[in-house]
Amino acid sequence: MAHLHLKDIRKSFGSAEIIRGIDLDIADGEFVVFVGPSGCGKSTLLRLIAGLEDISGGALSIGERVVNDVAASARGVAMVFQSYALYPHLTVRENMAFGLKVRKVPRAERERAVAGAADLLKLDSLLDRYPRQLSGGQRQRVAIGRAIVAEPQVFLFDEPLSNLDAELRVHMRSEIADLHQRVSTTMIYVTHDQVEAMTLADKIVVLRDGRIEQVGTPRQLYEAPANVFVAQFIGSPKMNVLDIATAQPLAAAATPPAAATRCGIRPDHLHLAGEAMPGLPGTVALAEYLGAETLLHVRLASGDICLALDRAAQAPRIGSNVVLACGPEHLHFFDAEGEALRER
Repeated sequence: MAHLHLKDIRKSFGSAEIIRGIDLDIADGEFVVFVGPSGCGKSTLLRLIAGLEDISGGALSIGERVVNDVAASARGVAMVFQSYALYPHLTVRENMAFGLKVRKVPRAERERAVAGAADLLKLDSLLDRYPRQLSGGQRQRVAIGRAIVAEPQVFLFDEPLSNLDAELRVHMRSEIADLHQRVSTTMIYVTHDQVEAMTLADKIVVLRDGRIEQVGTPRQLYEAPANVFVAQFIGSPKMNVLDIATAQPLAAAATPPAAATRCGIRPDHLHLAGEAMPGLPGTVALAEYLGAETLLHVRLASGDICLALDRAAQAPRIGSNVVLACGPEHLHFFDAEGEALRER
């Protein structure tokens, strides 16, 4: 295992700066998720850590060693890609042992390593099959097994579940979380899916345009987002962000800071109140039935659409007039630049 220290890490392709000065510490044994929209630089940052791209500026340390000029094969990291990258002409056993064979690890040692990883990942009965004979989830487990046998200090995952269907993604998420508990190795995981980030991470790094917007636990990012971008990126459905004048019927009870120009309210913190009660009046424009709850799209007088999760057995119909209410402790205030104002 190893801790990582990134100091002012930069990456440019020609005149285009992709990573713009990243400072980050990752503790030994921590599960860290890089998350952000497409093009934010999360996969590039992972490739810089892996040694698959050259660092343009700054210093990257794994353990006590600066590895800027260390070859990928000598960094003590193992990477699992979005594509399984398995050799179709090799069996599961041979795919998992391939890296060790290239490094001329003795056969007996290779077999012990493969057997241990296969037991850990429940691949014992599949060792003599070829990739074409496996399901997508099984292929991904083989790719993870190939990384495990290398006994890396750091595991790197680059959107490993993107090619799987929704049900299998949920299953594989739990397997990866369980794997981390058992091997206790530092893991860095890249995804664009904030649900994956929230369910897997000890710590989430939210990226935008090659910069870090916020670092924190899933709870910290959900309950105390640093800015509007994080507030709306973390959480599903996303946070409502309204002009302070529009939100005044709710915000007045919380005494918003003088610098506040916008007010944020998570859909799960809104509830329906009686028409005579204080709150945001509006009309139901769409009702999405989700089983245990209904996601209401409520059109306010300002024209804004406000999302609210209604858990009543009978949700209001489209076209119904409703009033949305929220406790003042659940309001988030932002200034003109979109930065969070903590004093409430």
